[in-house]
Amino acid sequence: MADQIARLRLIRSDNIGPVTYFQLLARFGSADAALAAIPDLAARGGGRAPRLASKAQVEREMEEVARLGADYIFLGTPGYPALLAELETAPPALIVRGHRHLFERQAAAMVGARNASAAACRFARMLAQALGEAGVVVISGLARGIDSAAHDGALATGTVGVIAGGIDVVYPPENEARQAAVAEQGLLVAEQPPGTEPRARHFPYRNRIIAGLAHGTIVVEAAPKSGSLITARCATEFGREVMAVPGSPLDPRAQGCNLLIREGATLVQSADDVLEALRPLHLGPIAQPGRDFGVQPAPADAEEAERRGVTDLLGPVPVPVDELVRQSGLAPATVQTVLLELELAGRLERHAGGRVSLA
Repeated sequence: MADQIARLRLIRSDNIGPVTYFQLLARFGSADAALAAIPDLAARGGGRAPRLASKAQVEREMEEVARLGADYIFLGTPGYPALLAELETAPPALIVRGHRHLFERQAAAMVGARNASAAACRFARMLAQALGEAGVVVISGLARGIDSAAHDGALATGTVGVIAGGIDVVYPPENEARQAAVAEQGLLVAEQPPGTEPRARHFPYRNRIIAGLAHGTIVVEAAPKSGSLITARCATEFGREVMAVPGSPLDPRAQGCNLLIREGATLVQSADDVLEALRPLHLGPIAQPGRDFGVQPAPADAEEAERRGVTDLLGPVPVPVDELVRQSGLAPATVQTVLLELELAGRLERHAGGRVSLA
């Protein structure tokens, strides 16, 4: 319990995202040791120490999670979804309510437009039902339109709903009964603490979980710059299968799907197309991976000249960390140390694809 409290304190503290969380645990071996080291690291990064979550704050959160009938699953512990654990940006802690054994089955994510056409919703519902009957768990985001249709189709066979806010917050409001049904018959997953109202910045984080939990992602109907394409892009970055349902060129809601197909996504017209795409992938129960949080040899503290050299290469435009290593000529561990210090000082932002920029 003490370790769980310390881990929650770490991830609920300011300026600490999943990548920084994992680096801190890998470097210091425990959340307690990482918490103690943060003020000094932030000072080296040229800023004030971030606000650290208190033990009392975290204990209140844990009491609320228990009151809601939910549980925590921590990265690196039994029960954490294996596919999600593969990601560099895997959530350090998930809050779940429902049937956790669904994490052990093959899964396909299904996403699409909130203002989807009636035909697309019907197709999504039928496709989800057919996939469920074939033993595939359907994952979606409990949004309007395609998400809702996907959950409805797979409710009887196994569906996972990933929400952007707290596990006790319903969004959109009209999905209250549907969200309750998913928690009762399937599995409800949240990354944010209870009571968190979903904000725009939360949805891309939610989308990476949807893609990360699945062997492949199906886009049923989506505009070119929609959140559904963010989920598809995440799936591509994670090395997962991307599938799309074609639509009429005259319907703007189909342009995103048609674009994905043109770029190489698998064309889907039936559940058989999805099953054929997933067949080469693992079909049995998913093995639980380990994740080593043992203390790694700490890199030497960066010299001021090295720190300045890395900082000077950064700007407001995101740049890959590998490029910083190449241009600085420094060891990767040294560059990562400087980035860690800058992030804890509130001077660095991390972006998708292993890119960073100055805050």
